[in-house]
Amino acid sequence: MSIAGEQHDPVSHTAAWGGKAIRVRGLVQGVGFRPTVWRIARDCGLRGDVRNDAEGVLIHIWGEPSASARFLARLLEEAPPLSRIDAVETTALPGQSPISDFRIVNSSTGSVHTAVVADAATCAACLSDVRNPANRRHGYAFTNCTHCGPRMSIIRAIPYDRDTTSMGAFVMCPACLAEYQDPADRRFHAQPNACPDCGPHLWLEAAPGESVDCSGDPITATRRLLQAGYIVAIKGIGGVHLACDASNAGAVDRLRQRKRRAHKPFALMARDTLMIRRYCNPNPAETALLQQPAAPIVLLTIEGPERLADGVAPRQSCYGFMLPYSPLHHLLMDGLDAPIVLTSGNRSEEPQCIGNDEARERLGEIADALLLHDREIVNRLDDSVSRLMLDAPVLLRRARGYAPTPLKLPAGFRAAPAILALGGELKNSFCLIKDGQALLSPHLGDLAHATANIAYRQTLALYQRLFEHHPQVLAIDCHPEYLTSKIGAEWATTQHLALIEVQHHHAHIAACLADNGIDLDSPPVLGIALDGTGYGDDGTLWGGEFLLADYRGYRRLASLSPVALPGGERAIQQPWRMAFAHLRRLSDWQTLEAEFGELPYFRALADKPLATLDGMLGSGFNSPVSSSCGRLFDAVAAAIGVCQEITYEGQAAIELEAASDTSALRDNQGYAFAIVTNDGLLHLEPAPMWLALLNDLRAGTTPGVIAARFHVGLAQALVQMVEHLTQQHGDCWAGRIALSGGVLQNAVLNAELVPRLEALGLQVLRHVSVPANDGGLSLGQAAIAAARTLAAQEDRPPCV
Repeated sequence: MSIAGEQHDPVSHTAAWGGKAIRVRGLVQGVGFRPTVWRIARDCGLRGDVRNDAEGVLIHIWGEPSASARFLARLLEEAPPLSRIDAVETTALPGQSPISDFRIVNSSTGSVHTAVVADAATCAACLSDVRNPANRRHGYAFTNCTHCGPRMSIIRAIPYDRDTTSMGAFVMCPACLAEYQDPADRRFHAQPNACPDCGPHLWLEAAPGESVDCSGDPITATRRLLQAGYIVAIKGIGGVHLACDASNAGAVDRLRQRKRRAHKPFALMARDTLMIRRYCNPNPAETALLQQPAAPIVLLTIEGPERLADGVAPRQSCYGFMLPYSPLHHLLMDGLDAPIVLTSGNRSEEPQCIGNDEARERLGEIADALLLHDREIVNRLDDSVSRLMLDAPVLLRRARGYAPTPLKLPAGFRAAPAILALGGELKNSFCLIKDGQALLSPHLGDLAHATANIAYRQTLALYQRLFEHHPQVLAIDCHPEYLTSKIGAEWATTQHLALIEVQHHHAHIAACLADNGIDLDSPPVLGIALDGTGYGDDGTLWGGEFLLADYRGYRRLASLSPVALPGGERAIQQPWRMAFAHLRRLSDWQTLEAEFGELPYFRALADKPLATLDGMLGSGFNSPVSSSCGRLFDAVAAAIGVCQEITYEGQAAIELEAASDTSALRDNQGYAFAIVTNDGLLHLEPAPMWLALLNDLRAGTTPGVIAARFHVGLAQALVQMVEHLTQQHGDCWAGRIALSGGVLQNAVLNAELVPRLEALGLQVLRHVSVPANDGGLSLGQAAIAAARTLAAQEDRPPCV
């Protein structure tokens, strides 16, 4: 947070104050900021007013200089819990106060330079109201105040006022209006403020063609259906979920079948942390993460005395738990003895439903009943996903509770023009740059699906309208077949906008730099980008890269050895193909079969078209080469019998991580890789690892031990490459390493890799506020586009 003209002492110049105009920028709307200003100003005996406008909050004060100084100091100390002050700017006001007290006045409009606060979980005070039989909001599912409740999910425009949200359809009763108009009340200008007499209401209905009992109180009836093994669609804050009893194996299996979701783990909701402790043992940091206002899904190791249905998280070592984050969820869970599955209301890979009619149409064949309400969800928000890695929280999916909270860009970016980065193809998000801040969209999913493509375009249009963003520069991935690349190229042509293509892994590293607040003009870092695939400068698919990089440019120093993908996309869906391609590099297949043919993997290939694959590898037909680290994980998972075919993105790598034997990790024995040079580029060569792995399999070593030795060996190999590059290039990266890419969301690999790098005296940068996977890609694209645009204006060459 900065104070214009008073960087070192925010109250040092107050001796000269008479009247002052105070501009507060940041997350200051919809969080109770104005009533806090009103309370402090009156306590300090000041006159004036406060209002919301398109730039944030504007305060006018008149009073004694010492009182003005106290006011500003207290404002910084007592800001509301959901607020974030980025800057305070003061200017003198001439004359005397035109009023004799301090007032809150109506919002004014103008060009938008403020942010929207993310939806926040129910606060303790509102939960107390809901559970208090003497309170008029007892049992009311839409209770909220300025410290909690929906924000982004209901807003249509800025400033954030009731008539610019979907709550504009509900006229407040006299009691709610009195709260809304009282600056001393915590519901003052809480835009979703309502009660059972005037606000949204719930109802439970049978799905089309179903004849379930929906009579009585909707929440009680929903609870009864869940306990009886039914599947219920529940409309919440950011979308509709599908719910069932997580301890009922039959219900979980029916949900998987109907949703067409074969193996991907289901999200869970528990009543409280005591319920979670029956299945997991969260540490204090994980408990704190669960209880954050964002209320994300948190991945927790399965280690409690009880187990949920096997179908909840097949072949996983973690459950994904969240706590109730709305009064509706609290009321529902209060009467249940076991957690519920609470997964997105959609068929697999489609966007989550948000409308009542949409839910009836798209979920009618999945759910037995639907718990709906009449408050419109304006903006779809999936649940965010987080986990603890090396004692630090890491976001795996950034959505509800985090988006659209802006990220303040590091020093040097303030003068960047309006930029729109369109993101990648998988786990998509897009990013707007405006006023030195990055506004990331929530997680939008995989754009290969038509419905996700439509949702992407709708959300993009909404963000541009909401934040009045008119891009001057578009940033896209270099991959010519990405939908986002095609959209950006067409847009740039028709609107005559500058278009900047950004290499995929450079964007990953730049995202990590921006996420860690690294200044624009900082020296380059050594970036390690490990993921599935990204389009490389040489036309091949990269995915295991060592880049000397800053925001403006990069140089590829090394990579994993490239391996062919027999069948292209089919090799991604069928990891056994990747294992075949890796093993085929060791020797001809007949020799391998003669030595290792008794292994289960080799026997499983008896009915596979190996001769055809061999021919494809020899000719290169439909077998693009890739240095992908993700595909290496796939190959190992297939070879040791963990996963032969996948039904969701990243499955093989996720299951390989889950399979790792913890005691074997402590043994610190890893499979060796070699460092070789091919075509002038250093490569990490996995051939020695494969020979050791096959010998372990033949010796009867368990898959869990092999998985552990693979993770340890890969970490050791990455560190060895860093040491080798340091010998070759000196310390060109000033002792700073940046880690990014979806593979680096693997907790086991992080635990093995980061301490080893730090033991070399290196500063290791990891993601903080955006995912390391492609969900953070757009931030890197935007930062690179900004850096290049600014460099072009200054006629500066890249640093790298």
